[in-house]
Formats: sequence, C-alpha cells, structure tokens
Amino acid sequence: VQLQASGGGLVQSGGSLRLSCAASGFIFDDHAIGWFRQAPGKEREGVSCISSSDGSTYYADSVLGRFTMSVDYAKNTTYLQMNMLEPEDTAIYYCAAAITHHLAHYYCSDYGRLNYWGQGTLVTVSS
Repeated sequence: VQLQASGGGLVQSGGSLRLSCAASGFIFDDHAIGWFRQAPGKEREGVSCISSSDGSTYYADSVLGRFTMSVDYAKNTTYLQMNMLEPEDTAIYYCAAAITHHLAHYYCSDYGRLNYWGQGTLVTVSS
C-alpha cells in the first residue's frame, strides 16, 4: 500500500498550485480520502476529505471557496487544487486514506482515523 504525493513548491501569495496523490496497492473506490496539512509548530489538520460511503465532501473553513478536492477513480489519484493561496497555507501537505464507513467530516476531524499516509509535499507561500 502506497500513497505518493507531489506538486508542492514555492508560490507567491494569491497564486495557485495543484497537488496530486497516486495510490497503489489498494483502490480508492471503497475508501475515504483526505488531504491534511501540518505547519511548523502546529498540529496536523484536515483540509479536505471525500468519503465514498455516501459521496460526502468536507472542507476546512480556512480553505472553503479556495481549495477543491477531486478524485479520478480510474487513475486511482486524488487532486487538491489550491487557489488564492495565502502565507498561512504554508505547510507540508499529506494525502491519506481509510476504509470508509463514515461521512467525510468524520475523517477530516481526526487524522488518527486514517490508516494509509503519503510522504507529504511541501507548500510554501511567500507574501
């Protein structure tokens, strides 16, 4: 089981980035999938999650309207489109997955509920 995240980098405030996360060893169809981030000195937080159990999607208030999460089930890949980036979005971004039985918010509210994790990709937003 492996999750491989990519797409991070350095961008100016107001810019955009698209993160990708490809899964191998399992399929996304029967999993919840999430993007999390951890800034220096802060706890890991849920950014966006999708649950295949009911198709629900969750976004953290801080990214609502700026970030869009999508899943290409045919490619077993998830994406996080990040627009209007702010310096406060600077963090290591991780993709994660779990066998799904609950709504998306259930997974995004506690990163301990996800079983599989990618290695993380660094996003730095300069002011």
